[in-house]
Amino acid sequence: MERKYLEKKLKIFVYLLGFFFILLVFRLGYMQVWEADRYRTLATQNHQRLIPMEAPRGEILDSNGIRIVSNKPVYTVSLIYLGIKDNEDVISRLASLLAQEESYKGMAVEQIREDIRGKLKEHQRLYEPVKLATGVSQGTVNRIEELRLELPGVSIDVEPVRYYPYKDLMGEVLGYVREITAEELEKFSLEEQSQEYTAESPHYAMGDMIGKVGIEKTYEDYLRGKKGARLVEVDAQARPVRDLGIKEPVPGNNLVLTVDYRLQRAAQDAVVSGLARAKQLGYAKPPKGKVPSGAAVVMDVRTGKVLAMASIPSYDLNIFSGTLTGTKYNDLISSGALRNHAIQSIYTPGSTFKMASASAFLEKNIVNLSTVINDPGYYKYKNDWKPGGHGKVTMIKALKYSCDTFFYMFGAKTGPEAMSHYAGEYGLGQLTGIDLPGEEKGYVATPEVKKEHWSTYSDPRVREWESQWHEYDSMDMAIGQQENKFTAIQLANYVASIANGGILYQPYVVDKALSPDGRVLMENKPRETRRVNVSAKTLEILREGMHEVAITDGTASSIFTGAKYSAAAKTGTAEVGNGNNHALFVAFAPYENPEIAVSVIIEYGGKGSGIAGPVARQILDAYFNLKKLPKPDAYGQEQNGGETPETGDSGAAAGGSAGGTAGRVGQPGTVSGQGSVPARQNQSGGGGNASVPQGGAGQGNAPPDGGTGTGTETPATTGGSGQEGGVPPPAGTGGGILPPDNGGNNAGTGTNSGGSPPEGNNEPSGDGQTDRQ
Repeated sequence: MERKYLEKKLKIFVYLLGFFFILLVFRLGYMQVWEADRYRTLATQNHQRLIPMEAPRGEILDSNGIRIVSNKPVYTVSLIYLGIKDNEDVISRLASLLAQEESYKGMAVEQIREDIRGKLKEHQRLYEPVKLATGVSQGTVNRIEELRLELPGVSIDVEPVRYYPYKDLMGEVLGYVREITAEELEKFSLEEQSQEYTAESPHYAMGDMIGKVGIEKTYEDYLRGKKGARLVEVDAQARPVRDLGIKEPVPGNNLVLTVDYRLQRAAQDAVVSGLARAKQLGYAKPPKGKVPSGAAVVMDVRTGKVLAMASIPSYDLNIFSGTLTGTKYNDLISSGALRNHAIQSIYTPGSTFKMASASAFLEKNIVNLSTVINDPGYYKYKNDWKPGGHGKVTMIKALKYSCDTFFYMFGAKTGPEAMSHYAGEYGLGQLTGIDLPGEEKGYVATPEVKKEHWSTYSDPRVREWESQWHEYDSMDMAIGQQENKFTAIQLANYVASIANGGILYQPYVVDKALSPDGRVLMENKPRETRRVNVSAKTLEILREGMHEVAITDGTASSIFTGAKYSAAAKTGTAEVGNGNNHALFVAFAPYENPEIAVSVIIEYGGKGSGIAGPVARQILDAYFNLKKLPKPDAYGQEQNGGETPETGDSGAAAGGSAGGTAGRVGQPGTVSGQGSVPARQNQSGGGGNASVPQGGAGQGNAPPDGGTGTGTETPATTGGSGQEGGVPPPAGTGGGILPPDNGGNNAGTGTNSGGSPPEGNNEPSGDGQTDRQ
């Protein structure tokens, strides 16, 4: 009985065993026959990786075709993410090796480890390479190669990065590229957010570089190329063993600017020398924690083309091409060096506003060419900048001598509505529409603006009084004080419209976009924003008054002594509180047939005539001198073999002055073909001669870091007695003066003051009204 029971159990066990064996055979057969292709593909994918190849961004050329932004190849170090625990030993070794790199100097090894861990956590895509360092030195690359067996998952590649042969030239205008953030990625469409990379992907993914500010941001769609890809076989430790296929990246399109790099350098050097002179003369006394900044804009009055745009302090743009640590980036931000003061800082205009006030007086028939007043040096409770006054003053002389009394009197009679209206006609307090991001609007003084600005003042009695518009507010407004706040680009556009007969153009810095093979893809044309609603007769009077400023005994006459061209100008000295003044100057030239307009702002510069005026003179001299020279060729030299007026670096990097030498910068290096491409392209038959770092594959010359040279440090000079000014040196002979220490500040200070500061050789004499910032 028991034996039969055991035999029965055994039979059941055998049947079950046979059943499962049949199932196993059937399953194996199914996998090996019917599903063979699928599992063969999975097995292949387990030891193959698709590695994206960065495409070179398009180059940026000046108006002469000179490369001012190109690409150069650098070594990058990446680590394939295998999970933090699996990577910990590798992270520690890499941190020790990278600690020798310039970009990590000053950081403890543990800080570098945390930086690497943060990058890995940010991506967290298993078996995908995460870029840890860019611009790695040959020595570090050699050490990594020596320790290859101890660093599984580490790869070294060659990628194109931005290269700026002129270093600080046009820094805030050009902008920079950085890795895209998760927040930025969210702004794109759902398709673009897909991180499943294919060789055909045109969209962004984490790790991609994107234009952050300046031209790099505005024209991102033109500059960005299309990625390529490498299909590689990897070993058990995810290290590439051999290439299986390649799709070449497509370079981005090139941009041609309206800016001449030689005039740009002259403008930057002139602003630097103006800041240095203000400091030397003791004018620069900013509030604690602020460092004076400066800006200059040069515009073609016939088209709206920006020929130069300077913003100081500046910095070496190449800092963004390496591994920029968070600390260094924060230093740049806090210094103000990343701010384009020409379009993003707003300033009280001072007497440069008087042409707008005069337009209101004339258009409302409150004054005419026959109007004459006797200036005793004050009007009611407001003093003129010149004690004793100017005697008999007409409209033309009021501009020539910057007579505050004349503007006090007729500003009070005209009122704020008419003055604000005509200021708006010239585009003041309005966006110009320039093709750069981050432009500030500013504002024109009105009773509403004043009420809003005083609405939060703590003392209720002061708040109630100052929230109202009084007669003295109209007087202050007429001389460019009160709540008026404008940018340098607005002031340049305003003067350009006076010079060209009343046409307000939309400024632009990019002339056209070209494909890699030279086809024109986009071209900006002069665009009229509007015709200024001011009579031709009024504009003629304004031009004549500005011309009188620059000749004989006008407030800017000494500035233009010896000039080979005629000019029209207006000085401006804006009170900003605590005894400080910003120096401003606007001009156009030639007077008879205007070509360019210039605006200059020197923060805490003291006097428009003594500091900002000589800066404008240097820029104007450079413009007219350059017109006589042959067009430079593609290597940055004149076609007749002579040197350009290119000078050394100007501006200050964050955290310290970096005025650079006064010598001439050498020829910018060039890269054959359209930018630089990763060396592995050449290994697989990629086209073009690519520049590669020392020890890399491919042919070509790596761009140099710039040249050296000698020069003379020649600041803008001023006259001895009488009105300050004097004749600055010709363009290209100086500019090596160091700017004020450290970076910059966000300008845009206001004042509710008494008399206008002086436009000539006397000190301000206001009546004690409250200054406020």
